[in-house]
Amino acid sequence: MPVVATNTAANSAIRFLNNNSAAAANSVSKLSSGSRIVRASDDAAGLAISTKLTSDSTVLKQAATNASQAASVLQVGDGALARIADVLQRLKALAAQSSSGVISDTERGYINAEYQALNTEVGDIITSTTFNNQQIVNTFSQSFLVGVSTSHTIAINLNTLTAVAGPGGTVSTTAGATAAIGAVDGAIQNLSTQRATLGAYISRFETRGQAIATSIENIDAANSAIKDVDLAAEQSKLVSNNVLVQAAVSALSQANQIPQQLLRVLQ
Repeated sequence: MPVVATNTAANSAIRFLNNNSAAAANSVSKLSSGSRIVRASDDAAGLAISTKLTSDSTVLKQAATNASQAASVLQVGDGALARIADVLQRLKALAAQSSSGVISDTERGYINAEYQALNTEVGDIITSTTFNNQQIVNTFSQSFLVGVSTSHTIAINLNTLTAVAGPGGTVSTTAGATAAIGAVDGAIQNLSTQRATLGAYISRFETRGQAIATSIENIDAANSAIKDVDLAAEQSKLVSNNVLVQAAVSALSQANQIPQQLLRVLQ
């Protein structure tokens, strides 16, 4: 029925114009942000999953840093133990030299001076080897978070090992030198045990770091599949929506002319 009071055609054209404009704007937002989920209404379930995956990825990236730092701490300790091992080898050589019947007690006194100095140096290396103000050799005890849960930790406790220390004693006499050889052997054994433990921890942290890197890669890939926009598909949708907007504008223009055309009936 032809009427001039209500332009039904124009109202319909406006409604479609608004809908198409909103769809085009939504496509522009997605293309601009690179995300398929700009608002929660775009995909509520996908947004919840993506948020959880993003959180896990963030924590795992820090966990990877924690594992790397833990390995670095232990490598510092192992470096100190390597130097102590060199000192112990020299101490054993000095003890063996002093035990020889070829040299005199005077010469053993000279040998003992070096022996005592190096024995003291072992203690100094132990006390001065620190990381972030924490002594590492003999006393280090910490836990490191290496996963997404508080239960995903690796605990390091070097207090349970036989403490690394200088062998002590004296090599100023033949008897003392003989005893020192045994003491040095014991110190070397303790040192080897702690180095083996540190090496196992370092290997574990490096392996965990590689596992975390793989997890991060997989989580990021899964998250990308959920939230990242398909540029080609969204661009195609934007073109279609822009065409519809133009069509709605044209239709609205035509609809606005209908009342004018009806008025001619009255002329």
